[in-house]
Order: sequence, then C-alpha cells, then structure tokens
Amino acid sequence: MSASLVIRPAESRDARAIGEIYDEAASGGMATFATGPHSEDERRAWLAARVERAPVWCGLLEDHVVAWSAIAPFSHRSWYAGVGEYTVYVAERCHGRGVGRTMLRALAEAAPSFGYWKLVGMILPENAAGLALAHGSGFHTVGTHRAHAQREGEWRDVTIVERHLEVG
Repeated sequence: MSASLVIRPAESRDARAIGEIYDEAASGGMATFATGPHSEDERRAWLAARVERAPVWCGLLEDHVVAWSAIAPFSHRSWYAGVGEYTVYVAERCHGRGVGRTMLRALAEAAPSFGYWKLVGMILPENAAGLALAHGSGFHTVGTHRAHAQREGEWRDVTIVERHLEVG
C-alpha cells in the first residue's frame, strides 16, 4: 500500500461509505447473499443495533473509508459464545493492495478481547479472492454448506472456513 491504512471502530458518520462498499460487493454476486441498495439510514441503524460483542471497524486511506470489517456472534446458544463470524469488505479501487489482509489481521487480533476463541467465515465458492484472503490469513476450509441460501432466486453454496485464535 502506498499510504498507511488506519483502522478504527466504525462510527455513525461512516454509514454511507460502509453501505457503498457493501453494495459494490453485492453487485458482483460473489461476495454476499445480500443485495442492495444499503442506504445511509439503513447502515446507520445497523451500526446502532450492533451489540457489544459485534464490533465493526473501518479501514481508512487518506481519511477515506476504503474497507470495513465486523464480527458477530455465530449463534445465540451459550456453548458457542466464543465463536464469531467475521466479514471483510474492501472497495474495489483498493483490491490487491493488502487492505483486506490488514483488516482481517486486525480483526483476528482484536477478537479475543471480545470473548472469541474461534472465527468462522462463510464464503461463496466463486469468491476466489475471499477464499485466498482467508487461507492466507490462517483460516482452513472445513466444509461446504450445499444450497445454503438463495440469492435472487438461485440456491447457492457457501464454503466454511475457520481459525482458532491464540487466547491468553
């Protein structure tokens, strides 16, 4: 990266950029089951509704949000309390610059402070970049959920990746 990526907790003022990055990823059909648009108001409400153990971070280059990441509890069941599902989205203009890798590294380092000992990701099999990011960040493929959900009327699989974290 030519400039240094700054990672900080997401704020309400980041809602528009988060939505734009999410919609950009959704438009390709390979990064998420979600479809857009995700308005600024919708993303602001989403941020406000996040619980303490569901942090969102923004990655900034030259004071512009170019990526975001998040962790959410994997399940409401108490025995899964230490398992979090992660997500990372990077603006297309910043693909291939190490932004996703930096965001995921920071997320994995912060996860234990939120009570997580393991992270899982659900990645569409066609998302080669997402799978490469996960594998390059210490995640291992553990299986595939077949016909896991529909996107625009089409059943899609998801590849499940996981990484056990170093917890003190």
